[in-house]
Formats: sequence, C-alpha cells, structure tokens
Amino acid sequence: MKEADIRKYAKLMSELDLTGLEITENDTVVRLERAPAVNAVPTPAVIPVNDASSVSALPRAESAATVDGITVKSPMVGVFYAAPAENAEPYVKLGDKVSRGSVLCIIEAMKLMNEITAESDGEICEICVKNGQVVEFGTPLFRIKG
Repeated sequence: MKEADIRKYAKLMSELDLTGLEITENDTVVRLERAPAVNAVPTPAVIPVNDASSVSALPRAESAATVDGITVKSPMVGVFYAAPAENAEPYVKLGDKVSRGSVLCIIEAMKLMNEITAESDGEICEICVKNGQVVEFGTPLFRIKG
C-alpha cells in the first residue's frame, strides 16, 4: 500500500472521528489507530466484517463466558437500539428468557440496521448499555445467565 493511500485513510479517520480502521488490499492488511478527540461527539462507523458475497449474513455478537453466564459483546462500532422503532417495546428486558438466535437489539452502522442475536439460551440478567448509546467493537451489551 502506498504512503499516499495511508495518508488518505488517516485523513478520512480524522474527518469521521474514527479511532480505528483496518484496510485489506490484496494480501496486505494495514490497521490505523488513533486516540479519540477530546470533547468530540462520536460518529458511528463500520469496520467491515463481511465481504460482498455475504452481505445478507447477520453480524454475530461476540460472547465471552463469565462467572455469572455469558457476556454478549458488540461485533461492530455503531449506535445501540433496544427496540425496532422509537415507540416500540424493546426486544428484551431484564429477566426475559431468550433462546439461541433470538434478536436482542439492533446496532446501526452507516445507516444499516444490524440485528444482534443471542448465541445461547438463557435469561437476561444485565443490559449494559442505554438506548441510543454509541458502542465500540467489543463493548459489553448484555449478560445472559444459562
């Protein structure tokens, strides 16, 4: 990758207030990271996880086992929405029983609404973020007790 391309991506990161960007070109992978601007309003952005041939695939939430169950983590940067619409009931509430594949929330990234689903059966014991909150890759979203 040429230096001019890297500078172009760095400028784009600054304009969009991104803290990280990974570019794969041919067999080369370049990861750019920077500290977030102080007092800046975060802007949702996407780190592509699927290629064009799998656009219809839903993002899978990362899960990490904890002493109290599983932590569902955000698979992308975006805005967390607990419900499908502004005045609708949330997908899940504290104490709700969920099964594998149940929709837990939506993360909006670059105007795309990505449904985040449960990786296992269990009970919602904690909702870690608020509706409308900007989340980063790996941000804990829910804790599910098996």
